[in-house]
Amino acid sequence: MTAGAQQVLIDGLQYCNWSREIFQQMRQGGLTAVHATVGYHEGFRETVRHLVDWRTRFRDNEDLILLARDAGDIERARASNRTAIFLGLQNPMPIEDDIGLIEMLFDLGIRFMQLTYNNQSLLGCGWMEQEDSGITRMGREAIAEMNRLGMIIDLSHAGERTALEAIALSQKPVVISHANPRWLRDSGRNVSRSVLEALREKHGLLGLSLYPLHLPNGSETTLDQFGSMAAQASEIIGAEHLGIGSDLCQDQPDGVVRWMREGRWTRQIQTAASFPAQTSWFRSNLDFPGLAEGLIAAGFGGAETSLVLGGAWLRFITASLPSAQ
Repeated sequence: MTAGAQQVLIDGLQYCNWSREIFQQMRQGGLTAVHATVGYHEGFRETVRHLVDWRTRFRDNEDLILLARDAGDIERARASNRTAIFLGLQNPMPIEDDIGLIEMLFDLGIRFMQLTYNNQSLLGCGWMEQEDSGITRMGREAIAEMNRLGMIIDLSHAGERTALEAIALSQKPVVISHANPRWLRDSGRNVSRSVLEALREKHGLLGLSLYPLHLPNGSETTLDQFGSMAAQASEIIGAEHLGIGSDLCQDQPDGVVRWMREGRWTRQIQTAASFPAQTSWFRSNLDFPGLAEGLIAAGFGGAETSLVLGGAWLRFITASLPSAQ
């Protein structure tokens, strides 16, 4: 919690089909800040087009949302009863093969970037590759540049070796914005105990994913089971390093699944052509405050619950993106 009585609620990752209705739901759900994905497989020019679209959204919905560049913008949003939107990339493809484009994207408002998205990138290896070659030569340069600028490194889709090397190489704490303990859902997409331990040692943060394919029992996972999962993660990483990264894809058409997973790099169908059904207890930002019930049932105290629902993210963002004022 920060000063004042208002609860801080922060979602560390969403990729919705953005609309005024969704922004209204953020306000109704009390969301203080949201990290929104700008793109996946787009190059630099396409990414800039998406950023132009975001500027239009900020202008058309200025009573509900604002572009967040640093922690001070979170407080500015709270003071004006709006939601702060941090922009991020789930893939480093927008920087192409030019290290200088990291700074250009930072100047345009990007504050998070994943080093990989499932596949091998120019920076590191994604979790779906058969062999994880770790951080590349360009990856080392990109990590140093992101550290210099203050862009947050996200390892959500990285392979094990790549994640561990990135955590060790970065001079600043990193995040895994949306993933869950691997031992509760047998998927390479989720994270191991070793990664969680390394993340905690370097003061990083894990955002628990509410995307059904990452949850212990998929779409049938109960709120109590979510709470139990959070408790097991907290035993390793601590509530002060634990948040929510829902991976909410509200109102996205099913065709977006193929774009997310396959981009333009293959002609073969790799995945199912539809989004999984959301759990009954989390379908929109309106449901975010209700996550507290699952955490409390699992034994989290009031202060710990506040950390997981937003306090830990606020601490991390404040340290990573201090106010410019």
